[in-house]
Amino acid sequence: MQPLPPILPTEGRHVLHWFLKIDYSQWDLYDPDEQRERKTAMAKCIADARSEPDTQLLTLSMVGPKADFGFMLICPDLHALDRISKSLTLAMGPGIIDSVFSWLSMTERSEYTMSEEEYIATLAPEGIVAGSAAADEKRVAFRERMEKYTKDRLEPNLADWPVFCFYPMSKRRQPEQNWYALDFDVRKKLMAGHARVGRTYAGRVRQLITGSSGLDDGEWGVTLFAHTTSEIKAIVYEMRFDEVSTKYADFGEFFIGIQMPLDALYSRLSL
Repeated sequence: MQPLPPILPTEGRHVLHWFLKIDYSQWDLYDPDEQRERKTAMAKCIADARSEPDTQLLTLSMVGPKADFGFMLICPDLHALDRISKSLTLAMGPGIIDSVFSWLSMTERSEYTMSEEEYIATLAPEGIVAGSAAADEKRVAFRERMEKYTKDRLEPNLADWPVFCFYPMSKRRQPEQNWYALDFDVRKKLMAGHARVGRTYAGRVRQLITGSSGLDDGEWGVTLFAHTTSEIKAIVYEMRFDEVSTKYADFGEFFIGIQMPLDALYSRLSL
């Protein structure tokens, strides 16, 4: 069979969050040698996936009874994402793992990013005005920062921090709380305040917002990485007091996982 042509977004990458349970009653039907073969097959699938161009695959032990383990997969080609996920499904053998939750999204740039002119206008209190040498110097530095920021959103390098959190969210469309009925400038101002709260957690929480409109049941997926659950709890709690959240955000189910290498994951799962 000839390889199928890749399905690539115009920019960004496809993202799959996928959480699963193990049917131990089926797993225990394998003898020890067969179990070892199945674990080796899964390890090979994961290694093959990570060798794909621009592809990242995280292995997660999911905390609590919602799921036993999970994957976060990022890759450009939709065919590759589909092929990898189906290979992982079958690697342990038929009927061993069951999907309990999945979320398909894409990395995307923010429509509320500050423009260069807006940034220069914020420098007026410092005596820096548009057209001056100082403003031109600031403009170049701002442009470089924004280029890096956009690249990090579209082509992220996922953090290896141990605590992982994922939840979907959407903006409300109720008659008195319709985010999309607000003027763009109002939405942009509100999002700027929301972002300021997030920046106070720099170095403690890393965040990736991916878009899922038309791809899954909500509008965004939010992925957080931290070194402790305290930081996850703190940022989500504080963000909920921001007007963007209090008036206009609907949250889905929250999932907490722990990043770990595959051998440690097998041990945690008693496989």
